[in-house]
Amino acid sequence: MAVGGATARAVRRGAPDGLVLALACLAQFMVVLDVSIVNVALPSIRHDLQFSQSGLQWVVNAYTIAFAGFLLLGGRAADLYGRRRVFLLGMGLFTAASLAGGLAQNQATLIAARTAQGLGGAILAPATLTILTTTFPEGPRRSRALGAWSALAGAGGAAGSLLGGLLTDLVSWRWILFINVPIGLLGLAAGRLLLEETREERSARSLDALGAVLVTGGLMALVYAIVGTSRHPWTSAPTLATLLLAAALLAWFGWHEARVAEHPLMPLGLFRSRSVSGANLVMLCMGGGFFAFWFFLSLYMQNVLGYSPLKAGFAFLPMTVAIVVGAQVGSRLLPRVGARPLLILGPALSTVALLLLSRISADGSYAGSLLVPTVLGPLGLGLAFTPVAFAATAGVPRHQAGLASGLVNTTRQVGGSIGLAVLATLATDRTASLLRTTSPAAALTSGYARAFVASAVILFAAAAAALLLPSPAVARDG
Repeated sequence: MAVGGATARAVRRGAPDGLVLALACLAQFMVVLDVSIVNVALPSIRHDLQFSQSGLQWVVNAYTIAFAGFLLLGGRAADLYGRRRVFLLGMGLFTAASLAGGLAQNQATLIAARTAQGLGGAILAPATLTILTTTFPEGPRRSRALGAWSALAGAGGAAGSLLGGLLTDLVSWRWILFINVPIGLLGLAAGRLLLEETREERSARSLDALGAVLVTGGLMALVYAIVGTSRHPWTSAPTLATLLLAAALLAWFGWHEARVAEHPLMPLGLFRSRSVSGANLVMLCMGGGFFAFWFFLSLYMQNVLGYSPLKAGFAFLPMTVAIVVGAQVGSRLLPRVGARPLLILGPALSTVALLLLSRISADGSYAGSLLVPTVLGPLGLGLAFTPVAFAATAGVPRHQAGLASGLVNTTRQVGGSIGLAVLATLATDRTASLLRTTSPAAALTSGYARAFVASAVILFAAAAAALLLPSPAVARDG
């Protein structure tokens, strides 16, 4: 079938669409889960492997930065070499890296395994979305499929802290990684049985590996520079040198994509679409504002309120329910109202929730301080998940479906990585400035509160960015 100048080759396997959807949702849940599942296990990991406080953050950042940097490459590979083949490759790498991380006996092995997990997730995640967009045609069926996919993706982020707390308290922190192994083996077996092979027959099948290395290196340098300001001032030589390196690598990436690469990782022409550019800007801000939500909330509950990892994990359960409900409501409203109203409403609700969270105190309680905002915030996030995925891929030619899917996932992870680094620095600086005059609990709380205020500002920017999207009427006409 000729589409957009490319020929799609498919081997029909007769698998029911519902089973294909279930497999894609399972894979996406597993990938997103590993972004957040380590949060409540970090103190145990630090104790067992003797991490420093500054080094510990790389257990999280090694995964998210590798994930962000190679997502576009994963999406491109899915288009060129086949969605089924790339899905199985990503699932296999992710599963093997999870096993290696669970067995790690030192810091270097764990960080290397987390980096490999991020690379596996970057290959796997865009394949799940492109499998859906090539299985379900545009319209109500695709909206419902994206709703289920978005709900599971959102639930994976929210449930990470719950499962992390359960596994850390009841077994060992190593099981936050081992749990992926049986799931991954199931996904590999199901993928071989259920998925059809589809790819775009094009004249050249080259991957822009240099582009992926440049953007990943630039992001790592940028995050390292921001996090390093806890030891070196912004104007110090180490910080300025690292920021200069980050700027040079990212500028090189932009020039390489625009002028050099024969088959660029990120064709800049995609951004001529208001829907694609607006959706990615919204996602960048949503990632930057909400990624740190789980991080700081987990720290507040454990370091200030004195929750155990298990109790903190259970405290996240209402958030998981809220984000799933929000995603389902959003998927049902999307065909009626369009993406733009939902992408204004969702981040706006989350903004209000984070402003409420900024009022936390050292002697707060779950019912009095956390329950309402921690349900309202994920509900707003869930409302936005399906519309942003829909807008980011609407009208994109079939041969660039994987690229568009990888791009929107990339912007979420880039926003989250940079946002967490900035917000953690703000919180740490605020806490350090108050430790001489107040109790540790009060100083920590004030730092977390400052981070929540900054998150609210970023999410408000997400709601404002949604105004760049075409109106529902224009989208239907176009």
